[in-house]
Amino acid sequence: MTEAPTFPPLLRGVQAAAPFAAARRLAAEGCDGGTLVWSLSADRLQAALVLAPEVPLARAAAMLPLCGVGFANALGALSPPEVGVHLDWDGGVRVNGALAGDLRMAASGSDPAQVPDWLVVGLSVRLIPLDPEAPGATPDRTSLYDEGCAGVAPVTLLESWSRHTLSWIHRWSEDGAAPLHAEWRGLVHGLKSEVQVAGMSGVFLGTDEDFRMILKTPEGTRAIPLTALLTQTEDA
Repeated sequence: MTEAPTFPPLLRGVQAAAPFAAARRLAAEGCDGGTLVWSLSADRLQAALVLAPEVPLARAAAMLPLCGVGFANALGALSPPEVGVHLDWDGGVRVNGALAGDLRMAASGSDPAQVPDWLVVGLSVRLIPLDPEAPGATPDRTSLYDEGCAGVAPVTLLESWSRHTLSWIHRWSEDGAAPLHAEWRGLVHGLKSEVQVAGMSGVFLGTDEDFRMILKTPEGTRAIPLTALLTQTEDA
């Protein structure tokens, strides 16, 4: 039986087989912000945090990179010092350069100017190696075990992520986006490189105050909002 994690008092843990989908259902049904849905299987850590934003979606979408920073801080505190954790703008979680997981986001609406009723950020991290014959297995994908993190207990990592993320949410609400930007810039992967995102290709120049990606394309410079990454399908 999986050991039940202990979360900070402001978070309420709920166990479910598919946390991201379950969190979206609970949010739509009106559950409280701070509900953290989680699952620990033999090969994967999954979690999803339900938030009740008080700012327009364009600003609230900063919770995607914020939750990534929370995870990077959590794994960095628990893993050997030589393990490097970095974040893709579109939610990829990289350990020693290879993809070990991802973050994704859904909301009650998609209008950047409106305050959504709810926002859900989901986290999925692979714990053990993917079968090389399995669909999606590529040299660019890895696991925590592959990268020297076998000694990191998944339940401890989940608890640590919840604490670091909650701390960053408090800091963001009190101090604005500047501290989060400063931390995230030290973790971002692919800056000044050619990337493909939201159906476009170009050089990733950086972000603005709302974490919109500044992308230099052959047609000109574009600003891609985080809201372009919202998951729309109900069963995801």
